[in-house]
Amino acid sequence: MKPVIMVGPKGLSESLLEEFDSTIRHHELIKVRGQRGDRGIRDEIISGLCSKSAASLIAKIGNVALIYRRNDKDTKIRLPA
Repeated sequence: MKPVIMVGPKGLSESLLEEFDSTIRHHELIKVRGQRGDRGIRDEIISGLCSKSAASLIAKIGNVALIYRRNDKDTKIRLPA
């Protein structure tokens, strides 16, 4: 699975949030790559992205985060009860 959203130096811009929302709505589970550099800033960006979009951080390795948000209208990933 390759990262489909790349967060650049502008951080959480309105266009990035719109693209993220559209992509996660379609895929439910996506990888997001943050810019290299300060770990604290990267963590802040990923945390902000999850909170602003009601998504969950599944895992984070280096500058790549795996994020999930269920699509109630078209569920692709079935989680056990």
